[in-house]
Amino acid sequence: MPALQPARGTHDLIGDEARRHAHVIQVARRVTARYGYEEWSTPIFEDTRVFSRTLGDTSDVVTKEMYSFEDRGGESLTLRPEGTAAICRAFVSNGLTQKLPQRVFYNGPMFRYERPQKGRFRQFHQIGAEYLGSSDPLVDAETIAMAQMILRELGLEQDVSLQINTLGDVESRLAWRKALIAYFVAHQDALSDESRARLHQNPLRIIDSKSSQDRTLLQSAPSYSDYLNPASREFYDGLRRGLDLYGVAYTENPHIVRGLDYYSHTAFEFVTEKLGAQGTVLAGGRYEGLVAEMGGPSIPAIGWAGGIERLALLIAPPESHGKYVVVLPMGDAGLPEAISLLQKLREGDVRAEMAHHGAFKKRMERAIKGGATHLILMGEDELAQGRVILRDLSLRAQRDVPIDEALRFLSHGA
Repeated sequence: MPALQPARGTHDLIGDEARRHAHVIQVARRVTARYGYEEWSTPIFEDTRVFSRTLGDTSDVVTKEMYSFEDRGGESLTLRPEGTAAICRAFVSNGLTQKLPQRVFYNGPMFRYERPQKGRFRQFHQIGAEYLGSSDPLVDAETIAMAQMILRELGLEQDVSLQINTLGDVESRLAWRKALIAYFVAHQDALSDESRARLHQNPLRIIDSKSSQDRTLLQSAPSYSDYLNPASREFYDGLRRGLDLYGVAYTENPHIVRGLDYYSHTAFEFVTEKLGAQGTVLAGGRYEGLVAEMGGPSIPAIGWAGGIERLALLIAPPESHGKYVVVLPMGDAGLPEAISLLQKLREGDVRAEMAHHGAFKKRMERAIKGGATHLILMGEDELAQGRVILRDLSLRAQRDVPIDEALRFLSHGA
């Protein structure tokens, strides 16, 4: 039987990769907490309607990429392809629509059936944030500033840049949509097959097409800025003022769009040139009708999501600044004291292991190669006096100390 491998488009998180992955989550959790966000966790699978209703019947996610299945009770369920819809469903299901605003942080696996490549998997992981209950452009600016702080604390400030755009309100978007359809209909023979299929149902998706023939046509397409009404222009001005107040640098990119009707006003992406085609590492925007799609009232919101795999590719493995202690008893007679000390160290929030099999010198070498910061050598003579030898590997120094003193030093520092 051939050796079993992970399913195509999935991967194991082990060693440095697991540490980078965990570090991204830890930094995001820490930063969002400073902004007053609480962490939510929603199920990995949902009623299929949570996504089919909200992502649109013509979107690639719904038509090509969702992992949907019928359970034994005949219900259609879907592994979540993204986090925002699930958060909005939880917001309504748990009766929180009258308790505004809600600031939510989440992380976890998402699932999409697409061609695997660097930074893109069929099971991938995201961090995300949603601010539910505000229509203030200053909140949008703060939400973006929070994302930037996460990227900065991951050490990526020089590797990513922010691009923003406005999608305007419904009135502006409908006027632009009408102009786009008229323009593309007049040039539909030059459109790619995929864009021609989207033309009447979702023409905004043509704006971010990667097809070279579509990109050529877009150079002369109607500009959204010509169709923004005064209210939309005012909102966009407020966003840019807010970003300036928060000290967030940005460039404007009119090609950032969202194809679904409930997206409005703010759209943004943090991009990098270090990952090739998968250059967007964190993206988001404002949405107005998603909560209503879940059966709740019409509540404005803004959110973003970041790809953990892509972010993890850009960062170095986090350094461990804590103590890592290996206890080395000389023989079985010292095991009771060694185990007692080992457990007390762990209770003191210290990483501690015991090496008691094999030649003493080999045990020491393995501990040093394994990254230990301190060794505790427990010989029979020392134990008879209630003492141990404490070796600090960073200082290359050792001292003979009482067991309690070693415990205090390692647990609380010195």
